[in-house]
Amino acid sequence: MSVTPNFLFSLANPLAMVGWVLLVVAPRWSGTRRLVHSGVLPLLLALGYALLIGFHYLSAQASEGGFASLAEVAKLFHDPWALLAGWVHYLCFDLCLGIWESLDAQRRGVAHWLLVPCLLLTFLLGPVGLLVYSIVRRLRGRHATDSALSLPL
Repeated sequence: MSVTPNFLFSLANPLAMVGWVLLVVAPRWSGTRRLVHSGVLPLLLALGYALLIGFHYLSAQASEGGFASLAEVAKLFHDPWALLAGWVHYLCFDLCLGIWESLDAQRRGVAHWLLVPCLLLTFLLGPVGLLVYSIVRRLRGRHATDSALSLPL
């Protein structure tokens, strides 16, 4: 079997999905704590991202595109390996954000039924979920004295 961007995409998506399902349906389960809250799943995605980026910058396409303009960024994503790296980047960071929301909500006493829509929005639309969660936590969460996980939202 050949390792292709499509094959790796088919591995990365379910890996992230496991984390999201556990955050939504079993947020306090010990398995969720071990796999998701501990950071194991995002770290696996981060490792995959690091390997993809390394592969991209060692390839012939490494000189194509850049970050100085939207046109250069678009050029980066013409390479399926770079496109996959960008997707894994989103999967990793959105899952990290979902983990933070889940832990913060537990610490602040935000009802899980209020958190679920925020998690779904974070999964689908990243920053929109963060925005909605920041509103929910202000309206429904109690003040947390431990600021170890607090973001200034």
